Amino acid sequence: MRAPAPTPARRRALAGALLASALLAGCGGGDGLPAAQGQNYVAGDGTIVQTPEAERGEPLTLSGTGIDGEEIDLAQLRGQVVLLNTWFASCGPCREEAPDLQRVWEEYSDRGVRFVGINTYDTANVARSFNRSYSITYPSVLDAESGQAMLALRGVAPQATPTTIVLDAEGRVAARVSGPASASTLSALLDDAGAAPAPEGAAEGATPTGAPA
Repeated sequence: MRAPAPTPARRRALAGALLASALLAGCGGGDGLPAAQGQNYVAGDGTIVQTPEAERGEPLTLSGTGIDGEEIDLAQLRGQVVLLNTWFASCGPCREEAPDLQRVWEEYSDRGVRFVGINTYDTANVARSFNRSYSITYPSVLDAESGQAMLALRGVAPQATPTTIVLDAEGRVAARVSGPASASTLSALLDDAGAAPAPEGAAEGATPTGAPA
């Protein structure tokens, strides 16, 4: 006797169970992070572009809600050099560059520089797990639901992950990197964009004394 065909509700339940199993299988190490992937996203090609000051155009407008529910608005960071970095937790190159990003943030946080991540894919819990795993202390916008932050970057930078964009103190795009960037590259771009000189006698890579504004 042929078994009755599953009802629509039953099919939805089975699909949900399969999805949950797949998500659990994708998590690694018990740290709440999905397994790193080497594809299924647009990878950067390592291109570095710096824009001369006279050609930088209008200030970039971007705002959103941070991982911990805080509101982040680039307009409130005018007067400071800003580094933007797109990422998500299972992006392999994002994991590779995370320690360098944090190291440079610690060095430049008291030099008129602010870092803002743009998480393009994850929930707040996954993003927080990533930050704990990689000791990331700068804020990130959660953009998976609205896509507004990435929309603001359209035409400004390649839609690759990771992408780093450096804004000058007026909020204009001074440089961009498609793909992961080394600490030395990040430092050079921040310096060129107008970061304040390191305090005399300051130890390189010192822990920041204050939280981001």
